[in-house]
Amino acid sequence: MKTLVDSNAVLAAGLPLIRTQFGVPESFPPQVLAAAEEAAKRVPSAHVDRTAMPFVTLDPASSTDLDQAFAIERSGADLLLHYAIADVAWFVDDGGVIDAEAWKRGTTLYLPDGKAGLYPPVLAEGAASLLPSGPRPAVVFTVRVAPDGTPTLDGAERAIIRSRAKLAYDSVTEADLPPDFAELANRIAAAEDARGASRVDPPQQDVIADGKGGYRLAFEPRLVSEDRNAALSLATNLAVAALLHAHHTGLFRVMAGPDDRAVQRLRNVALGLGLEWPAALTLPQFVATLSAAEPAQAAFMIAERRSGGGATYTPYRDGVVPWHAAMAATYAHATAPLRRLADRYVVRAALAIANGQPVPEVVTQAFETLPPVMARADAIGGRIDRAVIDLAETAVLQGREGEIFSAVIVDADAHGARVQLCDLAVLTSVKTEGKPGETISVRLVTADTAARTLQFERVS
Repeated sequence: MKTLVDSNAVLAAGLPLIRTQFGVPESFPPQVLAAAEEAAKRVPSAHVDRTAMPFVTLDPASSTDLDQAFAIERSGADLLLHYAIADVAWFVDDGGVIDAEAWKRGTTLYLPDGKAGLYPPVLAEGAASLLPSGPRPAVVFTVRVAPDGTPTLDGAERAIIRSRAKLAYDSVTEADLPPDFAELANRIAAAEDARGASRVDPPQQDVIADGKGGYRLAFEPRLVSEDRNAALSLATNLAVAALLHAHHTGLFRVMAGPDDRAVQRLRNVALGLGLEWPAALTLPQFVATLSAAEPAQAAFMIAERRSGGGATYTPYRDGVVPWHAAMAATYAHATAPLRRLADRYVVRAALAIANGQPVPEVVTQAFETLPPVMARADAIGGRIDRAVIDLAETAVLQGREGEIFSAVIVDADAHGARVQLCDLAVLTSVKTEGKPGETISVRLVTADTAARTLQFERVS
């Protein structure tokens, strides 16, 4: 798959327009910045000293807003994951100006030319970030992972930690990580398989800054280190969700799975892509056999991701088991409070319960009011991501009108077909009939960078 380069700097010119269109904040109000500067000076006084524990972080190399650090040790046949989460609540007062601004934003927005943070940089990339530049306050969840991969929360505490190293996905080695890092990830993966989880991670279509003032468009495969690191977060979120649900409180991430009609449609997609899906295998079982490194299998994974409903937030309700179909479990978001508003409240609830304390009323009230706030923020983030990709696709194809490209149909319905160009990182629509997996030829009619739209027609 070729990487596309924005040689005409169309992306550099178009990204500010996207920021304006979606109202992406350029900075923070002066009063918020001033309050954050003061908050950053707070000396932790409700925290135990855990600086002797060998915590490390693992993130993209360029990340500076580090939510999580981890250490792993053995406890008989079990593994203990000490998962440190940035203690954002230590710096953010309920009802204060920093808090009010965070409720307006909901999440951090990421664009290729920079992010619009949930919190001011002095906190998100400084005092609250788990960087290795000094001790940091954190909430440390101790998650016990059994040999079968079942995670349970053993305890939670406010602690001062010191990260030993800022590790990066693309350069980390096994020697940099705790000895049982891979084993813990393998246990979590085995538990997912046993539950029938169908979480898929196809290659992401990303626009990436090249470090020279330009951008490139590519399908970025997930690295092994990234998948294994995600397993640690997953285990913690599952353990926290179970604790909250057992105590009749919480905010949960829920998602419906594809219905019978959608599953049958996916079977047709697999057939069209030349993939053998045995009748005896369920969708999750089949997905577990796939590799994102294989183009046809990656195309199926993309189709599978689009087949179900999106995930949403819901507070605890008596008699209702909140369910995330892709996880095949009750699930919560607790591990990214610097980037997601909801996580700050989930962390506070879990910390209180784990220490035999009542959940603060302000947290319980937030669980009721957060779902629409997070839904709005997620929707804006999704629209921005799509606009950036649309702009990148038109930028790299500008001037190539009239050229014919080979494409594979990855999805089709009554309105037309969704196709992936065979040699370029472009997904687009064509008004044509066809079956998933079918290879067709398409001609580029227009690449409108102002409207961020492509028009292709099928060549008979």
